[in-house]
Amino acid sequence: MTAAAPSLLSTRPVLVTGGAGFIGVNLADRLAREGYSVLIFDSLARPGVEDNLEWLKSSHADKISFACCDVRDRTAVSEAVRDCRAVFHFAAQVAVTTSLVEPRFDFDVNVGGTISLLESLRLNNPRAPLIFASTNKVYGNLSDVELAREDDRYLPQDARLRRHGVDECRPLDFHTPYGCSKGAADQYVIDYGRSFGLLTGVMRMSCIYGPHQMGTEDQGWVAHFVYRALASEPITIYGDGCQVRDVLHVFDAVEAYLTAWRNIGHVAGRAFNLGGGPNNAVSLKQILRFIESRLGRRVDIELSDWRAGDQRYYVSDTRAVRNGLKLPVPKHWEDGVTDLIAWISERKTNVRRGVRPAVSSKAASVTPRGARQVTTHA
Repeated sequence: MTAAAPSLLSTRPVLVTGGAGFIGVNLADRLAREGYSVLIFDSLARPGVEDNLEWLKSSHADKISFACCDVRDRTAVSEAVRDCRAVFHFAAQVAVTTSLVEPRFDFDVNVGGTISLLESLRLNNPRAPLIFASTNKVYGNLSDVELAREDDRYLPQDARLRRHGVDECRPLDFHTPYGCSKGAADQYVIDYGRSFGLLTGVMRMSCIYGPHQMGTEDQGWVAHFVYRALASEPITIYGDGCQVRDVLHVFDAVEAYLTAWRNIGHVAGRAFNLGGGPNNAVSLKQILRFIESRLGRRVDIELSDWRAGDQRYYVSDTRAVRNGLKLPVPKHWEDGVTDLIAWISERKTNVRRGVRPAVSSKAASVTPRGARQVTTHA
């Protein structure tokens, strides 16, 4: 099954849950530029996402509609799903730290919200594809992987793992309530394809970064480092800073999600590891040194204890997703981080000047029929 060309589109919207968030707003922008109508389903609980939504509305007044709703609200979910042409599911509780403090809340959002979406599709719109944003945390802390510390980064001793990264055959091993909830949702999405024939696919993401990311210590660490460095504020490193991740620019992530939708017959029932791959594998210390080189000054670093479930090394083996979907070579992390520094610098300048994006009256917020407006921390 392949998505229709924009010229053949009906008015049925593409539903993006968590669409005012970082990846969601970038995906919605791309969809709108290609001619699709988009329904943003978001509770706006995360600080800063209102600006993302305003920017999106002002950029695409005739393409964007908005439902201020919580993914745990079954009535709202059902109404949003009923007439959509596809679902990109980003709404989630995203912080390991929050999951340790409020594990039931984490479960209700990540597992309960996902099942509500799947059930609504099964009962009301079973041919609409759903692509789910999962996480590399489903593989646990990878404590069995023998590592060597070389310079300022950890690398696997196994040559194949060092060359290619972690592939989809790696056994699942959920750590922390967050890992359990995202992992359970990941498996429900796959099984609804297997058991009920829904057109579902999963992207197990590594570290995504780029414009419109409101980074914090708990989530979005690349942007968090840039915000703190630009403000000349200290940055806390949990662990020793040698932990390695493969970082992927959000535009490359959006390309993967859209290509997966357009090739849903190939993707359905499968999970893919999505990240920058070995060529974009970098340690926290390397990122910090690079930011320092771009700013021309040192950044104050504070060290703290390792956090629960943290992986000293995680790099995605991206051969399955890139070969299967014929994706382009992703942006190199140095170019991407340079672009992110410029975007955040401009945003901070506009905030100081009191400049906010204009919102067209044509892009008035709407709520699906019968939906209750609620908030969430997702």
